[in-house]
Amino acid sequence: MYCHKCGKKIDDKAIVCPYCGVKQKILDTQPIGCLLGGICFLFPLVGLILYLVWKDDKPTKAKGAGTAALWGFLTGLILSFLGLCSFSYY
Repeated sequence: MYCHKCGKKIDDKAIVCPYCGVKQKILDTQPIGCLLGGICFLFPLVGLILYLVWKDDKPTKAKGAGTAALWGFLTGLILSFLGLCSFSYY
């Protein structure tokens, strides 16, 4: 791993760079779980909030929450439009 400030090679488990003393960001690479993804899909506001909270510390989970929220919002929008069209037809 390389220091994000000075660019020197440091240990992969280093929390602080031994050369410049800057704290290193440890990124989470675990994806969002199925249960949490389903919650974000069904309640897009929850997904948006999780995205905003996690975007710096847990980018992989934040992207999953944001994607699920976006798909949930778009699905709800399309279903609402189809429902309005079917009621206005009769």
